[in-house]
Amino acid sequence: MPAQESEPNLHPIPVQTEERGAALALLPIAATIDYYALPDWLQEEPWIQFSPQIISYLAFALWAVHNGSVLTRFGLETRRLTRGLRIGTLTGLVLGALNSLLILRLLPSLGYDIAFLTHTPHAQVPVFVMIPWFIGGIALFVEFNFRGFVLGRLVAMESGIWRHASLRRLSPGALLTSTLLFSFDPFMVNTFRELHWIALVDGLIWGLIWLQTRNLYATIVAHAVEVILVYGAVRSALLS
Repeated sequence: MPAQESEPNLHPIPVQTEERGAALALLPIAATIDYYALPDWLQEEPWIQFSPQIISYLAFALWAVHNGSVLTRFGLETRRLTRGLRIGTLTGLVLGALNSLLILRLLPSLGYDIAFLTHTPHAQVPVFVMIPWFIGGIALFVEFNFRGFVLGRLVAMESGIWRHASLRRLSPGALLTSTLLFSFDPFMVNTFRELHWIALVDGLIWGLIWLQTRNLYATIVAHAVEVILVYGAVRSALLS
């Protein structure tokens, strides 16, 4: 009998150390810190709230000019799609169910008023636009930024610090920094108020998934599925 062909290697790729300009990921971090030093009236300006993300995309463009294999570094090769869909869908369903219960059951029982969610920009967009197009687009760009670019570049910077393989793989500094950056994104905080703390758990889980799989499809799908579930549940409860 002919020998069976082995499956393509779907395990995480090693951190690529030959990288130029990884420190560009520090720019959106600095911009986010600077935002919270601004006076309140400036913090309310939408263009100011989006400035850290805009700076991050510009930093990515500059980084990409000097580095090849962007799709490989981010974990967006076609061969990773199927596995990413499986991991992302399962993760998104679990987190979506848990966060829906948290927002609609636990928080109101503790006296927290979630009625402000009916006035967020997301609530003003028609459902057929939000699901799946707008939510899918948000998930794609947000994960590309926070996990693909920022986390990935911080990992590249941190990789030379640790001698132990497990610490190099986990990159705790990069994981924590990118998670805090995501949760305290100015638009996130201003739009969802205290609920932005949910993003701390989400960002930590999505970051861990990327670190363990080097598969950005997984985090994009997880993000999209979770938000679709939470959005649908909250909209049905508050606007029905």
